[in-house]
Amino acid sequence: MLAALLALGLLSMTNTNASVQPAAPTASQRIALVTGSTDGLGRELARRLAAEGAHVIVHGRNAQRGQAVVAEIAAAGKGSARFYQADFASLAEVRRLAADIRRDYPRLDLLVNNAGVIVPQRQLSQDGYEMQFAVNYLAGFLLTHQVLPLLEQGTSPRIINVSSIAASPLDFSDVMLERGYTSGRAYGQSKLAQVLFTVDLAGELQGKGIVVQALHPATYMDTTMVRSNGTTPTSTVEEGADAVMNAIATREPSGSYFVGMRLRAPHPQAADAEARRQLRELSRKLTGLN
Repeated sequence: MLAALLALGLLSMTNTNASVQPAAPTASQRIALVTGSTDGLGRELARRLAAEGAHVIVHGRNAQRGQAVVAEIAAAGKGSARFYQADFASLAEVRRLAADIRRDYPRLDLLVNNAGVIVPQRQLSQDGYEMQFAVNYLAGFLLTHQVLPLLEQGTSPRIINVSSIAASPLDFSDVMLERGYTSGRAYGQSKLAQVLFTVDLAGELQGKGIVVQALHPATYMDTTMVRSNGTTPTSTVEEGADAVMNAIATREPSGSYFVGMRLRAPHPQAADAEARRQLRELSRKLTGLN
């Protein structure tokens, strides 16, 4: 199908940031940005949202996979999609992605911060930050703030932070884990940071009509990231997607946290206003939002 669309000129591989099918969403379409949607859970979410008639902004690092998702959605004939390429290990690329989306869209109805990585050894992002903290948390923090003006124009706008039940408390004296690094600790810290961000942002946006939720979708889903980490999957991508779709549709208060379909109390650090303040100030400094 991808080859057929290319042959018909309906899909271009030469412009990875603006390949469109169709050119723009209709006035009645829900516009949804799903980060990390070229594979795994994100790809399944893109398919489901498009099947409901949405226009999906597909994001990923790999242009070929991104264009394949756009082509698949176009072939299904329900919703529509456009692919944007950006590497979340670079905050400059996150800013460029946000600027491109602000240029191309008048509003945004749904943002799903799904992109993430697991790295076995300590690595630094292009900005010099611990890689999992940078990609799993800081990139979504920055992107969210950069597209808030579009969400404020959206219809019943929602922000969903795909977190994890894995939680390592943040040590603000060593957030970059220069001491005692383990992959699990770095992953858990980045995912707990998302939950603190969710609670904090829900309070900040109170009265603006934007709902913010966080969730652990499923444990060890059958994704490339899980398998490449040497872990045996124990749940399906479909189960995870069910949980995210539930978080999108729920009427629970903004700032809620779900494990699967169930509302749960998050890690105690998420309820610590001082910890949230420290993370907010650090995040704004690291992303240049100060």
